[in-house]
Amino acid sequence: MQTLADIAVFCVALLHLCFLMLEMILWNRKSGRRLLGLDAEFARSTRRLAANQGLYNGFLAAGLLWSLLDEQFAWPLQLFFLSCVIIAGIFGALSVNRQIIWIQALPGAIALVLVFLAQSTY
Repeated sequence: MQTLADIAVFCVALLHLCFLMLEMILWNRKSGRRLLGLDAEFARSTRRLAANQGLYNGFLAAGLLWSLLDEQFAWPLQLFFLSCVIIAGIFGALSVNRQIIWIQALPGAIALVLVFLAQSTY
């Protein structure tokens, strides 16, 4: 069960690294705008806000990856960072786009459940 939980945490970290790439690098590029459904003017005018969001997603990814490398503090780190992912996903779904609940919050919640299940087997 621990391996499955670790894989889920790693996948959520990778997802947030993808968000970082989209928001910090691809936001104002044609491929990123097409993927996100943004027009050029909106992307240009919001690129700094998007980069800031991307940085926060990078911090979430870094925390989750850290949790996989630090056996002593893995449990509290995973609990904290996955909770942050879920809360951010719920907030994004309520304030920006309902699809965020499925793209961000659901994977975080699945990983958190697996982390709890893995912890309960010890």
